[in-house]
Amino acid sequence: MVDSHSTTGRIVIEKCAIATVDAQDTEYATGHLIINGNRIESLGPGDAPEGLESVERRIDGTGHLLTPGLINTHHHFYQWITRGLAQNANLFNWLVALYPTWARIDEEMVYAAARGSLGMMARGGVTTAMDHHYVFPRGAGDLLGAEIRAAAELGVRFTAARGSMDRGESDGGLPPDFAVETLEDALAETERAIDTYHDASFGSMLHIAAAPCSPFSVSTGLMREAAELARRKGVRLHTHGSETAEEEKFCHELFGMGPTDYFESVGWLGEDVWMAHCVHMTDEDIAAFARTGTGAAHCPSSNARLAAGIARVPDMLDAGVPVGLGVDGTASNESGELHTELRNALLINRLGPHRENALTVRKALRLGTYGGAQVLGRAQETGSLEAGKLADVVLWKLDGIGHSSIADPVAALVLGAAAPVTLSLVNGRPVVEDGHLLRADEEEIARDAREEARRLSRIAAEAG
Repeated sequence: MVDSHSTTGRIVIEKCAIATVDAQDTEYATGHLIINGNRIESLGPGDAPEGLESVERRIDGTGHLLTPGLINTHHHFYQWITRGLAQNANLFNWLVALYPTWARIDEEMVYAAARGSLGMMARGGVTTAMDHHYVFPRGAGDLLGAEIRAAAELGVRFTAARGSMDRGESDGGLPPDFAVETLEDALAETERAIDTYHDASFGSMLHIAAAPCSPFSVSTGLMREAAELARRKGVRLHTHGSETAEEEKFCHELFGMGPTDYFESVGWLGEDVWMAHCVHMTDEDIAAFARTGTGAAHCPSSNARLAAGIARVPDMLDAGVPVGLGVDGTASNESGELHTELRNALLINRLGPHRENALTVRKALRLGTYGGAQVLGRAQETGSLEAGKLADVVLWKLDGIGHSSIADPVAALVLGAAAPVTLSLVNGRPVVEDGHLLRADEEEIARDAREEARRLSRIAAEAG
C-alpha cells in the first residue's frame, strides 16, 4: 500500500476515517490529512485538495482509521527480559522476588530489553515512549544511554526518566542494599543525564525527567532534592504513587501521612509532575492533584496483574486531573503493548462504581493520545491531529476480519481485537508499515532479548 522510503515532500493520507482527538473531538467519516516535513499542515473532510505541490506520497486510507500516535506514560524497559516471573504475587512480594535479579542487569541486557520493549510498542501504534529506569548496579555500564540509543535507532520519540533508589533494606526499604545508590550519586547522575541528553526544543525527540522510584525505596532527602534539581533544570518529575494498599500503610507508618500528603510535603505536586498508578486515591487526594495540575499514568493491565485495584480514572477526569495510559514494566504486563490498554482501561473501569458510565471508547482513545501528551508536558506538540502539530500519526487497518463489521471506527479500535498498524509516522517519518518495524530486524530483537534473558537468569541463579 505504501513504500518505506524517506520523504522530503508532502505526504497525503486520504479516504480514511479520522479521529482528531482535538478539543472538540472532531471526527471525519472520510477525510484527509496533509503532512509537510515533520508537521501536520492541514486536515479536513473529503479528499485532499487538487493541485498540491511537492506531493511525494499519496496514501489511500480506505478501510482505515487515522488517529494521533499513542503515547506511553509509564514503563520499565529492562523488565522485558524478566517476563513471566512471580506470576501470583502482589506488588510488594513481586518486588522482593525480582529485585535480586534486576540488580544484576548490565548495559547489554538493558539495550536488548529496550529494543524489545520499544519494538513491541511501536508495532502497536506508540509514537512517543517513556521509560522509568531506576536500577543502576555498580559497574553495569551506561544503562540510560543504552535505552536512549535504542529509541533513536527505532525512531520513536522518547522521554527517559532517570530514576533512583537510595533506601535499601537496612534503611527500611524494599530493594536489597546492593541495588541502591547514595543520595549524592543519584542526584549527580540525574543532573548529568539532563545536561547530556535533554532537548527542550519544539519537536524534540528526547526529554529527560527526574524520577526517584517510590516512597518505599527513596529517602525523603532524595525526594525533596530531586524536585529542587528538576525545577532548577526545567525538567519534569515522575514517580510511583498510591499504587497499593500496602504502600498507603507504609507511608502512614513511616511518614505519619498518606502518599499524596507526603508528596505535597516534599514538593512533589505540580503541573510538572506525574505519578504512575494512583490506584488508592481519596477524594482529597484527587482534589489535590486537580488543584495542582499533577498528572497520573493509568496502567490498567499491570494494576490487575498485581491485584493492586481499580484506579478512580472517571473521578480524576471529572475533577480535571490530566490522565494518560501506561504499559508499565513487562514483568507485570507481559504483552508490552499500549493499544490493548485502550480496551483494558475501558473494561476495568466499568468494573468500578461508575459501571457502564465509567469510560466511553472516545475517552479511552483520549487517554492514550492527548492525555498522554498532557502528562508528559507535550500537549502543544502532539496528542491530537491539528495543523501545526508534529506529524506523529497512526493509520489503523479496520477492514479485516477482526473489525469490518463494527460500523463505528473508534469503537472498532478500542473494543475490537488489537488492530493492525498499516502505517505509523513519527516526526513525519515512517517507523512501522504493514505491521512491521522499518528500522530494526524483529527476529534479531527477539533473539537478542532471549539470549540476554537467559544470561541474566544464569547470573542471578549463580549469585543465589
